[in-house]
Amino acid sequence: MEVCSQLPVLPLDRPVPKHVLSRRGAISFSSSSSLFGAPDPRQLSQRRGAISYDSSDQTALYIRMLGDVRVRRQVGFDPEPRGSPPYLCVDFRTLHTCLGPLAGAAVSAPERRVHRLLSFQRYLHSSRLLRGLPQQIPLHLLDEDYTGQARCMLDKVGSWNFDIFLFDKLTNGNSLITLTFHLLNQYGLVELFQLDVVKLWRFLVMVQEDYHSHNPYHNGVHAADVTQAMYCYMREPVLSKYLTSCDLLIGLLAAVTHDLGHPGVNQPFLIKTDHYLATLYKNTSVLENHHWKSAVGLLRETELLSHLPAEDSLNMERQLGSLILATDISQQNEYLSRFRTHLDQDDLCLSHAHHRHFILQMALKCADICNPCRPWELSKQWSEKVTEEFFHQGDIEKKHNLEVSPLCDRDKNTMGDIQIGFMTYVVEPLFSEWARFSDTRLSQTMLGHLGLNKASWGSLQLGQQQTSGPEEPAEPGGSGAAGRPGLARSDPGVTTASGGTGPKDIPQGNRGS
Repeated sequence: MEVCSQLPVLPLDRPVPKHVLSRRGAISFSSSSSLFGAPDPRQLSQRRGAISYDSSDQTALYIRMLGDVRVRRQVGFDPEPRGSPPYLCVDFRTLHTCLGPLAGAAVSAPERRVHRLLSFQRYLHSSRLLRGLPQQIPLHLLDEDYTGQARCMLDKVGSWNFDIFLFDKLTNGNSLITLTFHLLNQYGLVELFQLDVVKLWRFLVMVQEDYHSHNPYHNGVHAADVTQAMYCYMREPVLSKYLTSCDLLIGLLAAVTHDLGHPGVNQPFLIKTDHYLATLYKNTSVLENHHWKSAVGLLRETELLSHLPAEDSLNMERQLGSLILATDISQQNEYLSRFRTHLDQDDLCLSHAHHRHFILQMALKCADICNPCRPWELSKQWSEKVTEEFFHQGDIEKKHNLEVSPLCDRDKNTMGDIQIGFMTYVVEPLFSEWARFSDTRLSQTMLGHLGLNKASWGSLQLGQQQTSGPEEPAEPGGSGAAGRPGLARSDPGVTTASGGTGPKDIPQGNRGS
């Protein structure tokens, strides 16, 4: 069934209910908030973690409610079993922060976010849309100081060398909002689906807020980077000529929300600490299910798709979940084997919806782990961030006398070990098959960067071994074998893919590829 047929027309100049604009991070026109200042903090705390829709889906209902400890207590839901040891009750919101003087800063965090995200320029722009006046400027929602530079970068958003770190600075930390707005408009999806611009903006603000900025890696910048990569893949000629407008919308939304609400730790950590998410999703694709249900909760809370027929919106939610669930790294070999079989038999027919959807799943999987295929300057930054997040989890596990997860022990693993292993067993097999599917300049560029980056890490590893003295002599084989000792030490972690999420646990790849 195609969702795009016979969509109802929704005029942009219709009255917008106050409750649509009352959520934290959104523009408020109510009399209780100042035009130029932030909304009343009491209103923000009342709306925090709440749900503004009725649904029989209790799982989706819990996701928004469980975001706040106060709300959990009000509804009588205790995420940790009463019999659990006290040290297992870890508050993920404070994993990356210190107690003491910083505790007071958390109180004003929503207010700071509102001040950062709102400006008089944005208010004027949105109010013109509310009055139904034709818009005079693009929907980039940028502050004046950096508008020109950010727009210049958006003109080259399809370039594989796109520097998402610079773009995030130019947009004052709003790279995910700005990039997604631009791509949706570039494809004409806002007009085609008659999306309410204020609801869309509010949805993206809420999404960006729910990405924890204190995570070194799994944050809004990572989501923006994956979205930009997904856009590059959807532009590939072999795929772009078959994609429908619904495919484009679902593909972009899946990239935007694929790690929504990520706590900065992996699935094995949630399971062994008896976290409520592991219980809720029965220890199966815990994080991916959480990301999907969180995205559905925001879609329904903002009523972004409420003007579509109920069956169509539910179908889009299911497709969104199918794409996000495909990013579970523990199922890497299953998807890769299926992809390889299709390519060997040459039976992919992208005019069929289910084949297009499968390719979108593979595209999102590639986008999610494409960091080693970026230019060295960008790839190295991502490597440092993901390693920092791994090691932080390991530090927490040591502190609470838990078994340290593979690749998370800073005393036994190095950044080079982790990256070379990840490239060898996860990235290379996937991108080699993607290059078979789409043999283009982009695919060759990605494989070229991957080879260079792997060699660079090998050289760094070799240099470290040489400077470490005779205690750890380098094994023969040159720079190509420099990472192998690290891989041998990490081999026990290779078989733990069943509990991994993201590039945390290296699954057993096909060494032949």
